[in-house]
Amino acid sequence: MPCRGRPPHGFTLIEVMITVAVIAILAAVAIPNYSRYVVRSNRAAIESFMLEVAGAQERFLVDNRAYAATLGALGMSVPAGLATRYDVTVTPNAALPPGYRIVATPRGSQLSDTDCGTLTLTSAGAKSASGAGTDCWN
Repeated sequence: MPCRGRPPHGFTLIEVMITVAVIAILAAVAIPNYSRYVVRSNRAAIESFMLEVAGAQERFLVDNRAYAATLGALGMSVPAGLATRYDVTVTPNAALPPGYRIVATPRGSQLSDTDCGTLTLTSAGAKSASGAGTDCWN
């Protein structure tokens, strides 16, 4: 029997279970939202990189009268944080007028981006995605 002058120490089992339930509910909401945020931020980063590659291709064309066939020829590589999430390829088109196509294919954890999937940018400025999403290129 507890003493009347002192309050009991510790938590009851009910208090602990309520705390665990609240934490579980918060985690069930927060973790998927965070995962979607990470996927969208990686997509935005690779889109920015693809636009940088497009600018480098145009500079390469002025200097060499042809588009580069690889990122290496442009002196570029996929940034370290994105290299594990996307494979980026550059394909020149020698037809008249000459052109190029930059394709970013998701891999690893980025494969969960089913809304947009593979991103493509052409020398004409056409931006497309293989998924059904409508706001892939912001």
